[in-house]
Amino acid sequence: MTYETLSVTLEGAIAELRLDRPEKLNPLSTRALAELARAARFLDAQHEVKVVIVRGAGRAFSAGADLSTFSRASGSRGSSDATGAGPREPTTREAADLGREMADAIEGMRPLAIAAIHGWCVGGGLVLAAACDLRVATEDARFSIPEVDLGIPLAWGGIPRLVREIGPARTKELVLTCRPFDAAEALAAGFLNRVVPAAELDASVDALARSLAAKAGHALFSTKRHVNAVTEQMVGTARSWADADGLVTAFADEECAAARRSYLAARSGRAD
Repeated sequence: MTYETLSVTLEGAIAELRLDRPEKLNPLSTRALAELARAARFLDAQHEVKVVIVRGAGRAFSAGADLSTFSRASGSRGSSDATGAGPREPTTREAADLGREMADAIEGMRPLAIAAIHGWCVGGGLVLAAACDLRVATEDARFSIPEVDLGIPLAWGGIPRLVREIGPARTKELVLTCRPFDAAEALAAGFLNRVVPAAELDASVDALARSLAAKAGHALFSTKRHVNAVTEQMVGTARSWADADGLVTAFADEECAAARRSYLAARSGRAD
């Protein structure tokens, strides 16, 4: 399978899924989200694979959602040519729901998923990491959930996954304040399993992957499904299908749009 925004490699029982747009800090465009979901379904069908390492190329894990690709999504269901054949652009609602589909596909894989996090892990990138089973980060990794400052709710099933990992009070604080936090805080909160020096990230994650891949597959997969079944009863990600409606409303709301323009202008150094 070929991808434009990521790469997938397999080596025995271990696979790697690498976000591969380093020049843009691996943004999650509508295409990237669709490709991540497709890659997860592909890896789920590779019965020899026990562990999937999720990484980001270049200086960051992921800069989060590429909002420009969502704003370009049209409400039209027209195809790419006059005959009705060929791919079509997603509708606005479909584009807003791609992140949930991605996170569900990553979390639903039979293999264990390990997020190897370095640099920035922002917004939707943090949701991708939360959908993985284990998370290892460098000491200098930084995290941010800027959605509320952008005038949009945290979607893609991010709220229940964060509540599951760090609890409701801390989820509210980090999502509502939008303040950045570091790897030490993420570890203390329970979001991360390990924090390692930057130079040791690849070796540490690879060693963890090898140790898991050496175990009996049935025991690994049964444990994953058992834990997921218990936590699904506790927080429930199934209701996240409605997250897309909150995003669509936020994109159409003028107060939300003004907040988004102000945030982006401040980030680019421009005055309103």
